Amino acid sequence: MAQKDQLDRETISCSICLDLLKDPVTTSCGHSYCMSCIKSHWDGEGQRKIYRCPQCRQAFRPRPVLKKNTMLAALVEQLKMTGLQAAPADHCYAGPEDVACDVCTGRKLKAFKSCLTCLISYCENHLQSHFESTKLKKHKLVEPSEKLQENICSRHDEVMKIFCRTDKKCICYLCTMEDHKGHDTVPAAAERTERQRELEMSRLNIQQRIQDREKDVKLLQQELKAVSPSANKAVEDSEKIFTQLISLLQERSSDVKQQIRSQQQTESRRVKELQEKLQQEITELKRKDAELKQLSHTEDHNQFLHNYPSVSQLSEPTDSSSINIRPLRYFEDVTAAMSELRDKLQDILRDTWTNISLTETEVKVLLSEPEPEPKTKAEFLRYSCEITLDPNTVNTHLLLSEGNRKVEWTNPQSYSSHTDRFTNQCQVLSRESLTGRCYWEVEWRRGIWGGVRVAVTYKNISRAGSESLFGRNDKSWSLYCYTDSYEFFFNNIKTPVSGPVSYRVGVYLDHRAGILSFYSVSETMTLLRRVQTTFTQPLYAGLWVYPLSTAELCKVK
Repeated sequence: MAQKDQLDRETISCSICLDLLKDPVTTSCGHSYCMSCIKSHWDGEGQRKIYRCPQCRQAFRPRPVLKKNTMLAALVEQLKMTGLQAAPADHCYAGPEDVACDVCTGRKLKAFKSCLTCLISYCENHLQSHFESTKLKKHKLVEPSEKLQENICSRHDEVMKIFCRTDKKCICYLCTMEDHKGHDTVPAAAERTERQRELEMSRLNIQQRIQDREKDVKLLQQELKAVSPSANKAVEDSEKIFTQLISLLQERSSDVKQQIRSQQQTESRRVKELQEKLQQEITELKRKDAELKQLSHTEDHNQFLHNYPSVSQLSEPTDSSSINIRPLRYFEDVTAAMSELRDKLQDILRDTWTNISLTETEVKVLLSEPEPEPKTKAEFLRYSCEITLDPNTVNTHLLLSEGNRKVEWTNPQSYSSHTDRFTNQCQVLSRESLTGRCYWEVEWRRGIWGGVRVAVTYKNISRAGSESLFGRNDKSWSLYCYTDSYEFFFNNIKTPVSGPVSYRVGVYLDHRAGILSFYSVSETMTLLRRVQTTFTQPLYAGLWVYPLSTAELCKVK
């Protein structure tokens, strides 16, 4: 009998899937397979146009037309009716990571479906009753799951088919009569339907964002391809420009040398000519002195009086005003002019480099998330920067000291003229431009009549007139510090500021985010004024002082 069962199993099993034949077909060589199995097998061989039997390897050309083997199909159904099943292959048995059939005895098969109504997982064989029974067909079948017991109420041991919107959890019908009585409850399926709609909307949103980001990625890829040629061209062009600038400077240097040497020759020739003239005059005067000496020793009065008129006449002396230090002054003026040119070029190069660095920073941050604003003193100190004051901008009534970090009101100073110097207002700018995130502190002392202004400004602020005062224009922001109060100025609008008065003011700047904040600094930091705007140029720190007042850029730690 055992031999008969083994023979029957071999007869009705597919050699491809090793399971009972489903829609059995037989090839012309006599071997039988599931129709879907042999079709899938031959689909993989379709490129070679040769179709072989998986067992005997007999070749067929063209591809055979397969027809259902009704006799073999009837035998399979008959054997199913008698309870005979084909021996499952090893891969059909449940492993440690698989969901096992709850009905199988002995070695369990893998579960094919789990029933949310029965709360049982079934293999394919034991699941047949759910397809044949009218009542069981209504059960909800899902993919195999080991979490079916999570659908059982731990308190009432009932299936949880209700969702409590009040407590946002699944419950059973008995829970609605006890702990969840009066709550907003709906069938779990209804809640699932609503949430499913939300899920689909979320998916649509995500898919749209994916499409947008894919477009962005493509654009970035195109930009990436263009970066190298563009950068190479920029390097090439900049090298040409710098070469031209160097050549121009060399030409100007040669011109200046030539002019200096030409002036040297002119002045040398003038001095030599004057020197010869003076030497001739000295010789003539010596000769005249000798004649006068000789005449003075003449004893004959008549002879003395006769010769005196001719001997006593002197030639016109050489104009002494032509003897001066003009050549030295000329060369000093040339040196001063060249020094001023050097300073202007340094300013231009520094501002140009700042703009290049600022553009680079803006490009870097396009895809980055903005950082949060600092809250504690330690966080502010992360952005502390060393700032010095620019002597070329300081008003003549101001004196710089402490390495150009301190400014105080004083008597007029003899500074050289400079286009960047403030002429009407007692104020000064920093030498360094401010971009990115910066923090600095100013310590001030009040004078007789007033305090100081701590400011931030564009460099193209006016240098003369009342409109050049920090805060009286749309190019500068100023905090006016008194002994007992503060005032904020921008675009000639004054705003009173409340807060504890301290002789130390902290300034925080986030150029890209357009944030400018002033703080009263003591043992703690108190926000006095916060500005949110858009900065279009690099900024500079500024200080304005009343007579006898002082202000110093501190070295913060």
